[in-house]
Amino acid sequence: MNIILFGPPGAGKGTQAHHLVHDFGMVQLSTGDILRQAVQEGTEVGKIAGELMKAGKLIPDDLMNKILGERLDKPDTQNGVIFDGFPRTKPQVEALDKLLAERHRKLDCVIEIKVDEDALVQRIVGRYICTKCGAGYHDEFKRPKKEGVCDVCGSTEFKRRPDDNAEAVRARLVEYHEKTAPILPIYEARGLVSYVDGMLPMKEVATKIHQILTDKGAKPVSA
Repeated sequence: MNIILFGPPGAGKGTQAHHLVHDFGMVQLSTGDILRQAVQEGTEVGKIAGELMKAGKLIPDDLMNKILGERLDKPDTQNGVIFDGFPRTKPQVEALDKLLAERHRKLDCVIEIKVDEDALVQRIVGRYICTKCGAGYHDEFKRPKKEGVCDVCGSTEFKRRPDDNAEAVRARLVEYHEKTAPILPIYEARGLVSYVDGMLPMKEVATKIHQILTDKGAKPVSA
């Protein structure tokens, strides 16, 4: 099954993709990860992308499409893929349609994780991680059991993303509404969109997404 997880920055797409990888054996296709992998492997398009990235230039759509196509051709994607960060524009919607059709595949489902944006800003601004093991915490919702000490590894050093501040988050949300949100009606018109309340606890969100996919015929790897 090939799906898109849709929603604004901080809606929890990455967390939910991780659950789907575990439960259904799907592969998460993050554009950033795919780019880095192509560069590391030294493929023809990866070399071109690497030079552009070194020069601080954006990767053009046609090159990104080739890199994504190469990744889709790898055998580990046959159980299904989760598109993460792609598509973000109408031309990318068309490109994804073409990439899948060329491989005799189709998009099965788009899941929109709906969120309250004021609460979303609060959720993002308060988060921080352990610098040693990467365990995640939050000023209000998930503090360490012992103040200043990581529950997982005992480290006392933490960090926040520099763009996890209210102004930067609001700017990312504006960009999302201007550039990415307008593609959702394309998939709604095709009857592909299901909706999940992203303000529920993460485990409940995961359960609802799991149910949506099993109702559409996806089989958990343990089944």
